Amino acid sequence: MTKDEVLDIFRQCGAMLEGHFILSSGLRSPVFLQKAKVFQYAQHTETLCKALAEKIHAEGFGDVTKVVSPAIGGIIPGYETSRHLNVPALYTERVEGQFELRRGFEISPDDKVIVVEDIVSTGLSIRECVDALRKIGANVIAAACLIDRSSGEADVGVPLVSLIDFKVPAYPADQLPPELAALPAVKPGSRGIQGVK
Repeated sequence: MTKDEVLDIFRQCGAMLEGHFILSSGLRSPVFLQKAKVFQYAQHTETLCKALAEKIHAEGFGDVTKVVSPAIGGIIPGYETSRHLNVPALYTERVEGQFELRRGFEISPDDKVIVVEDIVSTGLSIRECVDALRKIGANVIAAACLIDRSSGEADVGVPLVSLIDFKVPAYPADQLPPELAALPAVKPGSRGIQGVK
């Protein structure tokens, strides 16, 4: 899929928002991609995740045996991507602030794991998920996402396959451009942030 085709799906679903947004990283941005509005449509989710699975194969990671995603945002794209890779989909959850594999999910040292996330900005969720998996002996060979907002700048700790790169400005709260500072801040994401108001 092309970048325009992916972004057109977000636009069709009303998922490309403009304003002043607090990202899960704590950074501020004039654009927010509300992927939940896309994931409510199975046909759009299938289109995007099938294309991501194809790109995972094309970039040499087609021998994965399990997909693991960080909850909550990565669960739907992880599941749908795993369907097209024909491997099981698992997910990690936060327990006292740390990702853990729960619910009886198991990974053996022989598994080749890819972490699938929805959108990457700083890469923090993937890094934390990769770290949690490595602590239990998992062989994490790569990560993948639908959209890389960092355009390759985020360090996720493993090679990252993104369906598209879409660089959107993001600023620390104390370094906002005047036009962004003039707008009320909204936090549309799912992860709580300490100290952000």
